[in-house]
Amino acid sequence: MTYGQCMTKASIDLGKVGLWTNILDTLPSSEGNELCAEASSLGFKTIWIPEAVGRDPFVTAMRVLENTADVVVATGIANIYARDAMTMANAQRSVEEAHPGRFLLGLGVSHLHLVEWVRKHDYSKPLTFMRDYLAAMQKARFMAVGPTELPELVLAALGPKMLELAASETAGAHPYFVPPEHTQMAREIMGQDALLYPEQMVVLEEDPSAARAIARQHMTTYAALPNYANNLRRLGYETEEIESLDDRVVDAVIAWGSLEAIKERVKAHFDAGADHVCVQVLTEDSQDVPEGWRRLAPALVG
Repeated sequence: MTYGQCMTKASIDLGKVGLWTNILDTLPSSEGNELCAEASSLGFKTIWIPEAVGRDPFVTAMRVLENTADVVVATGIANIYARDAMTMANAQRSVEEAHPGRFLLGLGVSHLHLVEWVRKHDYSKPLTFMRDYLAAMQKARFMAVGPTELPELVLAALGPKMLELAASETAGAHPYFVPPEHTQMAREIMGQDALLYPEQMVVLEEDPSAARAIARQHMTTYAALPNYANNLRRLGYETEEIESLDDRVVDAVIAWGSLEAIKERVKAHFDAGADHVCVQVLTEDSQDVPEGWRRLAPALVG
């Protein structure tokens, strides 16, 4: 029996559209909790949070869950090189025991520079490491009150092999920095039963030059990372376009413009096979992100 067969898929209700954000690390946790509560009141059921070199995502998740009524927190993603498989599995169980059905664990291999340069681990075989890690999570001992089987989890997956692993050994995939054509490809690779939760960056600006300037401000780091650049090449974008952040690449990855334009891009992901879309609002100043949530809510969840 595989890991995926041991799980109850789609056991966590994320709602149709959630929010992906990295702004909680820029705020005192009490203010972050208040923002998450407001997001829930706007109709966004799920908040996705990352892990890089900021707060521990399990701590953030517990803080948010303890201080809100019905928010779901998802990790997009927890880095498997940051903790061993038993620690990861039992941290997941611990959050699930305290807040049943309100925490989704998203796992990922992160990126070479964060794994080798920052954490000093070997990044030579990330796919093999993930496969072995999932098997070790399944076997992890847990001698405490809580679920005996691992709750639902998903993988950050871009390429075919990681997408296949996500479909066979977990509940599904959480692709990041992807256009709708990747969602279509992922659905074809994973089949109809696996869950598919893509992230979509958006800029609420209708002037093309201003919108693309904000988009490029946020895309520069991601487009330079091999995982994301290689994924765009698989979708048919040229290296020169990716490196220069040509308008074609910007417009493919980032949805910008009116509320209707943003709504249409989110719909494109659903039409391509997504089960849930998490929207990340991009602004020049991170303090303006919550206002973007307020503007988006009537169009996306109203």
